[in-house]
Amino acid sequence: MPERLTELAYLAAWRGVRLLPESAAYALSRRFADRAARRNGRGVQQLRRNLARVVGGEPDEALVRDAMRSYARYWIEAFRLPSMDDAHLRRRFEMIGFEPVSARAKRGLGSIVALPHCGNWDLAGAWVSRVSGDPVTTVAERLKPEGVYRRFLAYRESLGLRIVPTSGGDRNPQAALSEALNAGHVVALVADRDLARSGTEVKFFGEATTFPSGPALLAIRNRVELFTAAIHYEPDRAVCRISGPVDTGAGPLRERLASTTQRVADAFEEGIRAHPADWHMLQRFWTADFAVRP
Repeated sequence: MPERLTELAYLAAWRGVRLLPESAAYALSRRFADRAARRNGRGVQQLRRNLARVVGGEPDEALVRDAMRSYARYWIEAFRLPSMDDAHLRRRFEMIGFEPVSARAKRGLGSIVALPHCGNWDLAGAWVSRVSGDPVTTVAERLKPEGVYRRFLAYRESLGLRIVPTSGGDRNPQAALSEALNAGHVVALVADRDLARSGTEVKFFGEATTFPSGPALLAIRNRVELFTAAIHYEPDRAVCRISGPVDTGAGPLRERLASTTQRVADAFEEGIRAHPADWHMLQRFWTADFAVRP
């Protein structure tokens, strides 16, 4: 029953937010965000700990509030994005530095774009597919309940994205992503949070954590270029800046994975430091935090 209620809540939000005028939807999201910041629940407390690493000290209340507003803005955009036409998408999203990636796609050459949980990554994928006209493949975590996962799957497919499930699919995700790269797709991977805690250790804002090895491994094995993206919000739009390609080095695979993943982490760090409020990380992230009971 709780899973069914969760599914119904998502469905109500998806439908209800799209019925509201845009200004009212964003005003409502800010109100909920401000209330969440004041209540200072477990997720907000973890957000504070994460931001403390980014800014080098206790984050002030304005930064925490802005971070929650940014997170709420992501959800409002997610609920409204399927009904956003291409003209609106062009107004609401600015892409900088995508030309090398697009040029490769138009020549049938795949590329990987790794990005952190910043801004709105779904908006970026929709822009690449619908505005730039390049094929995009990405992965999706298998959410619970299954009904919510299916709705998110349909949502992302409606944006023009090809989805590979991280588990429960009929193919190994690495094999499916390699196939997409060989077909000239842009493979977009949100790659800061290591859900399995089995990735490559990196230093991030001076402290140890692990990052998923997937982007580096795919780039090395398929001999394709690996780019990074940094997304942040401005008052009237989201802005995505592409950097790279990342040097994947030479030598033994283990060493290449370590050095390449650290370079990805360094690129993410630069973007997050510039716009800390737009990093949507309300979960434990650094290794030290996993040693403490939540």
